[in-house]
Amino acid sequence: MKRMHRSQWLTITCVLMLLVAALVMAGCSSQQAEAPQPAAPAESKDLILATTTSTQDTGLLDALIPVFEQKTGYKVKTVAVGTGAALAMGEKGEADVLLVHAPADEQKLVTSGVGINYQLVMHNDFVLVGPANDPAKVKGLTSSAEAFKRIVESKNLFVSRGDNSGTHKKELAIWKTAGIEVPKDAQVYQETGQGMGQTLVVANEKKAYTLTDRGTFLAQQKNLQLGIVVEGEKDLLNIYHVMQVNPEKFPKVNAKAAKAFVDFMVAADTQQTIGKFGVDKYGSPLFFPDAGKKEDQIGK
Repeated sequence: MKRMHRSQWLTITCVLMLLVAALVMAGCSSQQAEAPQPAAPAESKDLILATTTSTQDTGLLDALIPVFEQKTGYKVKTVAVGTGAALAMGEKGEADVLLVHAPADEQKLVTSGVGINYQLVMHNDFVLVGPANDPAKVKGLTSSAEAFKRIVESKNLFVSRGDNSGTHKKELAIWKTAGIEVPKDAQVYQETGQGMGQTLVVANEKKAYTLTDRGTFLAQQKNLQLGIVVEGEKDLLNIYHVMQVNPEKFPKVNAKAAKAFVDFMVAADTQQTIGKFGVDKYGSPLFFPDAGKKEDQIGK
């Protein structure tokens, strides 16, 4: 057998090494190609709605949310608090969507870029309610500010929510219009720190006056001995808007679900439901649909 020269051995060895390297690289490439890629994160089906207590106390959300969930597949977690607290949740990115009724404060969120897709939804109005015998003699007045003055002057009790809600903000605005500082005397003025339904219960027990949205009052009226004493004033309109929390500021918010909720609230079918809600029980809707209207058309 002919002996191979050293140079031939080196050539064969190099060729074998190159073949082995090629096979190893091919195997690695195959493994990399076959390795499963990380799955994209699943879309969240949970939606956090921060809203005022009136939308819950009236039962409106009970009528709307199941329809939304069925249509979209999203699951709504409702946090019903005063509008001030709901707006604060939005400012911190702790909610996906807001349904609230304090337009001046809502505009601050929109201006700051926290609130987007800001849409008019509906309105009802605020009314002043009090004991059936109306000890302050305010029934029939056309000015809520004048009524507040008479209640204070006659030393009758006024019960306030005191919770920075949309209703509380409206009440504070009326005191300001009346030129009266919020009373400090507990015999004349008491705060509950509670939602509208509970505040009505307290006012009823204490035979006191309070400011309420009409919808919650009508929904609770059968359990109360209070009656409406002042109503119909233009400044007592109670306007509700819906808005998304901006995902560019808070990436964790569920922007897709929030947009779906805004779209649902202003959709024709939903607006029709809002316009009929309460008619069967109270002879009048608890809210009036306003989607697509301009602000100056509300109440007309």
